[in-house]
Amino acid sequence: MMIAGILDPYRYDFFTNGILVATIAGALCGLLGVFVVLRGLSYIGHGLSHSVFGGAAASAVMGLNYFVGAGIWGVTSGIIIGRIARRRLIGADAAIGVVTTASFALGLALLNRYGQAKKSIEAVLFGSVLGVETIDIIAVSVVAILTAVLVFGLYRHLLFATFDPEVAQVSGVKVSWVEALLMGMLSLTILVTMRVIGTLLISALLVIPASVARMLTNSFSRMLWISPLVGATSAFIGMNLAYHLDTSASATIILVGTLMFIVVYAVSGLRGRSRIAHIHHV
Repeated sequence: MMIAGILDPYRYDFFTNGILVATIAGALCGLLGVFVVLRGLSYIGHGLSHSVFGGAAASAVMGLNYFVGAGIWGVTSGIIIGRIARRRLIGADAAIGVVTTASFALGLALLNRYGQAKKSIEAVLFGSVLGVETIDIIAVSVVAILTAVLVFGLYRHLLFATFDPEVAQVSGVKVSWVEALLMGMLSLTILVTMRVIGTLLISALLVIPASVARMLTNSFSRMLWISPLVGATSAFIGMNLAYHLDTSASATIILVGTLMFIVVYAVSGLRGRSRIAHIHHV
């Protein structure tokens, strides 16, 4: 009877679709999150996830697919942030603060002005994993495969640019190109996963799995498979718990990941936490 109760939600197509896309999204965010954490880009992931909200709101108001507005504005925001930061008039963190808060404010203004868009906007803000469609599963899967191919195909370039960008530049590695590639992958990841986890929580799914992996190993290569595993596991367990507890799927996924972080942090002790400052490039 207990097993039957656990398997009960799998009778519904909306749940099987939801848990599939959530698990893939968790693995994708976990993989890309390794670079987000090691390069100190968590604020960029947080910022971009908020900036796409303005574009998503505009798409909802105009009756367009949210991928259109969110995608265009996400890329535009990344370019604007990069140009402002390169001019060195203000820091990158300030540039992100200006662009992303303005975008988020635009989204809220549209939400208040056009009530008919409220449902679509709330789905973007908080996620609507049980309402995903086939196109969402395809989009997340394609981006996940593309990201995995790029990460492992350009492993040495990404490794070099992540740990020693100055030497990498001298050695012929186009660090600016690598950074642009990472920004592009990050923007795409946020774009295709925000329906699953929501723009308000997506940065947590990028950071938590990689942080857990970082405490478990001091090997960069091992982080690249531990972090996606942690992300996928968090999503899978979180989805099941959300159904039985009748809680928000996105929030439950993040809470499961947070619990894993707390457990690893407590069990690993000083030795595990010391790995944060001593990571190997193999």
